[in-house]
Amino acid sequence: MITICRGTGLGLETITEPTSGCWINVVDPSPEEVTQLAQTLSIPQDFVTYPLDMDERARTEKENGATLIVLRVPRFEGEAADEPYITVPLGIILTDWFVATVGKVETSVVQALNSARELSTAKRNRFILRVLRITANLYLQDLGKIDNTVDVLEDRLQHSQRNRELLELLKYQKSLVYFTTALKSNELILRHLEKNQLFQQFPEDLDLLEDVLTEVQQAIEMTNISSNILSQMMDAFASIISNNLNAVMRFLASVTIILSLPTMIASFYGMNVQLPLGGWSWAFPLIVGVAVAVCASVAVLFWRKDWL
Repeated sequence: MITICRGTGLGLETITEPTSGCWINVVDPSPEEVTQLAQTLSIPQDFVTYPLDMDERARTEKENGATLIVLRVPRFEGEAADEPYITVPLGIILTDWFVATVGKVETSVVQALNSARELSTAKRNRFILRVLRITANLYLQDLGKIDNTVDVLEDRLQHSQRNRELLELLKYQKSLVYFTTALKSNELILRHLEKNQLFQQFPEDLDLLEDVLTEVQQAIEMTNISSNILSQMMDAFASIISNNLNAVMRFLASVTIILSLPTMIASFYGMNVQLPLGGWSWAFPLIVGVAVAVCASVAVLFWRKDWL
């Protein structure tokens, strides 16, 4: 799908043909659309196909006057997914008269751009910085959501004897690993853009680039902290679950011992041998009383030893 937009004072306006200062958004194009887009815009076809690879790393490339910037942006896959939060590549193609974004799937970055009220597509460098800043903010927002979800799982784990909550934490630990790798790659891209002086023309752009770098570094630190805390938490709660299971097994073993005592006493009177109190009318109540007293004594002993 190819969408062509142009920024106006009232927001984005969809147009049918590429013009100077427009924004072209490409999502999962067909091979025919890739060929047509490369020929129409006079850009290398690889610039369109590279971001369609879900494993494409963050990098920059320049050829025939066109610049390709590939970023790794966050994407929410859903709570039931094996990895609730992943990263996907987003390509930004910059030329002298337009800017384009290319991706295999629709991302929150593009959605945020489409919903922006004041977005100038003619200022191409400012547009790229806007994309970079939105990406950094989305990482921070998703990290906050992950931390909130982990807090909920932590409360559930305190009284759990199952592995379900630990497996849930493992999924979010995978997401944090993806975030750490992607953020470090994005930081290298930003350093490279700063070194190449792509945004040196206007002081406002340079200040915005520094703000984006600061937010990316903050996201990296938050990801590292969350990952370390989550790793230690999983180790701690694995021990807690093991202790809870041991407590349950200890309780069941104690109950089994107590319940076996009356059976042991009564079993003597089920044997075909001569036993005391055989002809006494109070024999049965006495035997039951002895069994209850023995069980109560053992129960008190186990309770004092904190086995019950």
